[in-house]
Amino acid sequence: MTLTDERATVPPSLRNRSAEAFLHNPALGPLAALIVAMVVFSVTTSTFLTVDNLSLVVQQSLVVATLALGQTLIVLTSGIDLANAAIMVLGTMVLARLVTEGSPSVVALLVGFVVCALLGAISGGLVTWLNLPPFIVTLGMLTVVLAAGRLYSGGNSWPVTDSLLGVLGEGGYLFGQVKVTHGMTLAVVMFAVTWYALTRTAWGRHVYALGNDPEAARLTGIHVGRTRFSVYLIAGVIYAFAAWQALGRIPNADPNAFQTGNLDSITAVVIGGTSLFGGRGSVMGTVVGALIVAVLRSGLTQAGIDSLYQDVATGVLVIAAVAFDQIVRRRSR
Repeated sequence: MTLTDERATVPPSLRNRSAEAFLHNPALGPLAALIVAMVVFSVTTSTFLTVDNLSLVVQQSLVVATLALGQTLIVLTSGIDLANAAIMVLGTMVLARLVTEGSPSVVALLVGFVVCALLGAISGGLVTWLNLPPFIVTLGMLTVVLAAGRLYSGGNSWPVTDSLLGVLGEGGYLFGQVKVTHGMTLAVVMFAVTWYALTRTAWGRHVYALGNDPEAARLTGIHVGRTRFSVYLIAGVIYAFAAWQALGRIPNADPNAFQTGNLDSITAVVIGGTSLFGGRGSVMGTVVGALIVAVLRSGLTQAGIDSLYQDVATGVLVIAAVAFDQIVRRRSR
């Protein structure tokens, strides 16, 4: 009997057990990595495992995690959005300038949400109905939105003093020690709603099916174009929430802010176990991925490691995550 014959006699359920486990639970690996990182930094530094620092880590990851939530939806359909942070920054500029010029804060919020949603819809329309590659579309959108933001702001930053625009940075203390902002609460709600939509609704099943095989999804009766467009539109709305969170964290709308936000969000998504090839991933994995990035930067900073080496470590993690995804996919076939 040859090695091939012996492999053929092994039940697929046994041969692919580990690969299937990671395919159905893509957050397992990132969660283990997060725990290991926290243990290492807790042992090597005296300030990492404190209530104040852990609360700060969560707050620092908040905006990127929200951007990554919208990015997750798009990546699940085998797309990518390079313009998400630029759209968010433009949203902050619209909100801050309208309020500064005398518009009611509620009106400014509505306009900001419409602008971000519209930009997401434009990207989705170009990808869906003109069948253009998401990378090219969102790269072009990135350039356009960056220029539009600088033209709209006149190169100036806009301070935010309105209470409604800054409310997400406020909050209270849980158990009298753990700072919990309204932005954190909003993020929990958004992640929970998105998790429910992806795992408990027909729309969520259609998103995963589209990412796995668009043609097979179409043949099963799924409206592929409508599903793909809805993903980009919803992502645009999520970016608007990220803009609101950003103003709560730093009450200043700056056209040069979050210059690496798009890459940071992609990093969180990939490290969190969502496949860049679509069809596999989870909201929980994205949360863990964003926390890994924040924990890594916080721990290395407290350990006295130069920020350039922190970027190197993050880049290595991204490459390792993509390589691991490829290995799992090959072994599951």
